[in-house]
Amino acid sequence: QVQLVQSGGGLVQPGESLRLSCVAANFPFYIYPMSWYRQSPGEEREMVAWINKDGTSTNYTDSVKGRFTISRDNGKSTVYLQMNNLRPEDTAVYFCHARVKVTHIGPREYWGQGSQVTVSA
Repeated sequence: QVQLVQSGGGLVQPGESLRLSCVAANFPFYIYPMSWYRQSPGEEREMVAWINKDGTSTNYTDSVKGRFTISRDNGKSTVYLQMNNLRPEDTAVYFCHARVKVTHIGPREYWGQGSQVTVSA
C-alpha cells in the first residue's frame, strides 16, 4: 500500500518556525511531484506548496510565499515543509499529498495522516 507518514507539527507562538516531514513508501517517490495541503475547521482544503519530482521547481499559495519552503530528499523518499514566521492564520491541519498512477487504472490520490499546526500567543 502507498503510505505517507507525517511528523512534526505542534504548538508555536507567532513568529516561530516548524518543519513538517512526510516519508513515502511503496511507490517510486522520485518520479512524482509532491505537495502540502492544509485545512482549517469549516474551510476547504487548500494546496499551500508543490514541488516537482527532482526539486527544481516549486509553487506556493500567495499567503505563504516568502515564509514557507517545500523541499524533498529523494534518497530518503521524504518531502518537507519548512514554515517560518508562522501566523495565527496558518493554524490548520497540514497534509502531505501525492497523485500516483496505478497501472491500468489511472491516478489515485494519497494523503498523509495530517499534522496539527497551531499558532497562538
